[in-house]
Amino acid sequence: MLTLETLAPNPGAKHRKKRLGCGESSGLGKTCGKGNKGQKARSGGSIRPGFEGGQMPLHRRLPKKGFNNARFRSNIAIVNLNQLEAFFEAGAAVGEAELRATGLVKGAVDGIKLLGNGNLSKALNVTVDYDGRIFHGMGMSVDIVEAAALALIHAANSIDRAAKIRESRKAPQEDAVPAMNTP
Repeated sequence: MLTLETLAPNPGAKHRKKRLGCGESSGLGKTCGKGNKGQKARSGGSIRPGFEGGQMPLHRRLPKKGFNNARFRSNIAIVNLNQLEAFFEAGAAVGEAELRATGLVKGAVDGIKLLGNGNLSKALNVTVDYDGRIFHGMGMSVDIVEAAALALIHAANSIDRAAKIRESRKAPQEDAVPAMNTP
């Protein structure tokens, strides 16, 4: 049984401190295991990771390729029919507030998309931003928020961001070209 008296570190987890400069026979005398001279023998003489002695480093030799869309990605919450079946009664009005109350949508989202996984046996009034499938004939009415309006809002935000970046990079025009003195 494990008690306070029997607690012990794992074998090999604890070892004595390496004592440097204690004579040649210790194996760590004179140069203390650092070899003779050179940058790595000096105190504070470390080389940053990836440094190749002045040779063009690997991360600069390889070509740049590809594009990462992570900064511009839209965060769309997914809701499936089987989730609506489990959480809502027949005839219920289902919108973003109701989906958040049940925990089907969490955090900051740019829109809600309704997908058709599972079966729905009751009539619901659903309001979402996108639907991934036509839901006619299921006894359910799906209202789609105007996607064009959402796209315009997204585009306006992107343009505002780009304008702010351009303004921050712009140098003053007056000081850029010095005035010439002509007689």
